[in-house]
Amino acid sequence: MPLKSTVIDLGSAPPSNAYLSAVDLEKPERSYPLKIKVCTECWLVQTEDYVDPKELFSSDYAYFSSTSRSWLMHAAKFCEEVQKRLDLNLKSLVIEIASNDGYLLRNFVANGVPCIGIEPTDSTAKVAESHGVNTIREFFCEKLGKELASRGNLASLIVANNVFAHVPDINDFTLGLKAALRPEGTIVLEFPHLLRLIDQIQFDTIYHEHYSYLSLETVTSIFSKAGLKIVDVEELSTHGGSLRVFGCHSDDSRDSSPAVFEILKAEASMGLKKLATYQAFQKQADQIRNDFLEFLVEKKKEGSSVVGYGAAAKGNTLINYSGVTVDLLPFICDAALSKQGMYMPGSHIPIKPPSVLSKNNPDYVVIFPWNLADEIKNDINTFLEKPTKFVTAIPRLSIV
Repeated sequence: MPLKSTVIDLGSAPPSNAYLSAVDLEKPERSYPLKIKVCTECWLVQTEDYVDPKELFSSDYAYFSSTSRSWLMHAAKFCEEVQKRLDLNLKSLVIEIASNDGYLLRNFVANGVPCIGIEPTDSTAKVAESHGVNTIREFFCEKLGKELASRGNLASLIVANNVFAHVPDINDFTLGLKAALRPEGTIVLEFPHLLRLIDQIQFDTIYHEHYSYLSLETVTSIFSKAGLKIVDVEELSTHGGSLRVFGCHSDDSRDSSPAVFEILKAEASMGLKKLATYQAFQKQADQIRNDFLEFLVEKKKEGSSVVGYGAAAKGNTLINYSGVTVDLLPFICDAALSKQGMYMPGSHIPIKPPSVLSKNNPDYVVIFPWNLADEIKNDINTFLEKPTKFVTAIPRLSIV
């Protein structure tokens, strides 16, 4: 799909999940332009510059979904609800694409529902297999979808949480969904909603791992071209505002729910098919960057201590776009063991375990995964001996 007009330019940065070891700090670091454009024909918003998925999602991939308790609860609740909704049983098959460490499929394993995970990153796939999740270590595409079908592995349910935006060839991926789906099967996708990104100025969710920024309107169009349709949609609070869409084959007898038309109407009212909506975005992002940088500089002048929490991809976008380095933010804590002892790409800020907070007792903690702020505040308070103020930067600087 042709990209017509630049939406936002965030300069250049290394891939947000390319965490560095001490040895890596001595090597040249590769950066890529970080900007997204909108197509004024189909209104798909995509990254302008292509980064090889094998570089982004390597064997030592450091993101493990199970690190977040709230995400585990989200997955467990979904599995319980969808198993009842679709009457999944021993004769069913659930396929999850980007199954990570088995955070979701382990629920189906526990209930005796056959499942297969598709996960290219070896580090997470090993953990999934330790939980009894049969995992195929490949990137999903139409070819793999057809191979699954040829082996008799047609799915009653295909789940793809927060991966639809991560694939460079979204049309090929969608054709794979169709190929691997039983005639009466259901596809469930979750992805951050473009409407919320624009409305809440969530520019920090723009990074190289996200190739597309999706509206229901655009996903409906992509599905239609692949012989699929959307029959239902739910609005979720996850990741700052996401959609959960339910899809099936175009010739399925199910009709689209009223919720589908309500979301499409809301997107039209928001102006997601008007170029002016996107053209105003750059100035808003610049203001957030300026306010965040001003806060850090001001606190350094005051002699107040400021550290970060959550070595998340969205944090890397904000840090690198703002030009923040260790002189303003000496370290960032993260609960994921895979990130501890590493360094943030671009800024080279060290990542430490949360336990160091008890020794430092900072005046301020910047929470980069703002979508998990409540959970993180509760975790941090167990390490603190004196009152600490919590800071988030999106959609505007907030100090609590």
